[in-house]
Amino acid sequence: MARYLRLLVTWMSRAHSYILTLNDRFEYSFSDKELHFIVIGATGLMLILLVYPVFKLLANHNRVLAITWIYALTVLLVLTFAIEIGQSLTGTGTMEFGDVVAGMGGFFAVTAVIVTLHLLLWIVKSIVRAVRRAGGHQRRAPPCEPSLRLC
Repeated sequence: MARYLRLLVTWMSRAHSYILTLNDRFEYSFSDKELHFIVIGATGLMLILLVYPVFKLLANHNRVLAITWIYALTVLLVLTFAIEIGQSLTGTGTMEFGDVVAGMGGFFAVTAVIVTLHLLLWIVKSIVRAVRRAGGHQRRAPPCEPSLRLC
């Protein structure tokens, strides 16, 4: 886990240095906070442009549960990494990638239970609808009156 974080920090440091080089090369005088404002804003915009069509497609197909799951997965990934980093900084535990995998495994297990229950509910509803259709619970037309010539 620590190795992966070091790689991520190294990559971020290189990207940061490159952005500072661009800032100097083009003679802009953006402060570090202004650069964070620009870079995070641009990154957020790119994420929205990438994620919006996917969520729009899911929403059009009435897949609100899928959208909810993606959001929960994202928040839990951030949370599990934050917990691991916090354990390393405070000395209350060791930072291990296996802990993140185990935590996400718990989320996937709970998700499997929810999906199974959702599927069972859908199957029961489908059977009930089929029985109602076959059982004569359909609306019948009123009897025809030949003397009124409505038949």
